Amino acid sequence: MSTDTESATGLAPRRNVGGRDRKARGVLGVLLGLVAVLALGFNRQSQAAVVGVAATGLLFNAVVGFCGLNAMLGIDTRQRNGD
Repeated sequence: MSTDTESATGLAPRRNVGGRDRKARGVLGVLLGLVAVLALGFNRQSQAAVVGVAATGLLFNAVVGFCGLNAMLGIDTRQRNGD
């Protein structure tokens, strides 16, 4: 079972986020999540929603290892040694 190719059903996206990029997205996603919570505390719902969506997207990219924008632009930040 390969982790960076499509599954037998063809539903799994090809991984294109790896290494430092993946870690940076995870850290930035957590930080933006904290900013979103703080914005809610200051009664700034609109800003909290926008920042929260950005945080969710970055955390999704970090966990799954796939970024749709990277795929559209043909960018692959994985290292060739199986990252």
